[in-house]
Amino acid sequence: MPALGESRARVLEVLQQAGEPLGVGEVARQVGLHVNTARFHLDALVEAGLADRTTEEREQPGRPRSMYLARPGAARTGRRSYRLLAEILASYVAAEAAQPSLAAAQAGRVWGRYLVDRPPPFRRLDAGAATDQLVSTLGEIGFAPEAVTTGRQRKILLHHCPFREAAEEHREVVCAIHLGLMQGMLAELDAPIEARRLDPFVEPHLCVAHLAAKDQEAASGATAARAHPQAGRVSERRSTRAGGRRARRQPG
Repeated sequence: MPALGESRARVLEVLQQAGEPLGVGEVARQVGLHVNTARFHLDALVEAGLADRTTEEREQPGRPRSMYLARPGAARTGRRSYRLLAEILASYVAAEAAQPSLAAAQAGRVWGRYLVDRPPPFRRLDAGAATDQLVSTLGEIGFAPEAVTTGRQRKILLHHCPFREAAEEHREVVCAIHLGLMQGMLAELDAPIEARRLDPFVEPHLCVAHLAAKDQEAASGATAARAHPQAGRVSERRSTRAGGRRARRQPG
């Protein structure tokens, strides 16, 4: 049986105890995970040969749900090497991407946004609540995170790297993905803080992520731009027209 992290093992246990197909929402509620995180673990169990995915049979209108069922005898399935897959992908990005760290960080940011729920409109999380959500999601993935605040400095101590072997070989790719994940999560939460830096392996089993308050002027501008997307373009057109009139008044 492939080695499973704590969250994935709990997902598999829920499937095995149910004895019947379960939907993603049911598994997420029982395990206490975000729906997208639960789906991530369920699909990984399917790929590992530990569960089967079927389509719900229903007579009512609407899109049928994907259902998951633990596979009998899953513990006796053949060996899978996800470490090898991670190393293959990381080495390819490192060798083929023009800017490996930037490409990896961007991929991390996209997935980070996917793994958390955006707050309802007009609700803003403070730095503490955003940090708690970040720690919770990182914990579900397997980073064993711990939030530490010293004065105005916020840090996330990552006591476990789920992709340690790949990170040791291709740090510029794997660690950039991890930083991007945190940046994407905080961006989707519209948090007043952001992940600025990740110090990998400051100790053999410890990486440290540094959080900092967003630049208030830039954050306010981004919020205004989202709320009034036409305002910037209107102002730019006015400025352009005014500049043209001034130019025509200049003597030749």
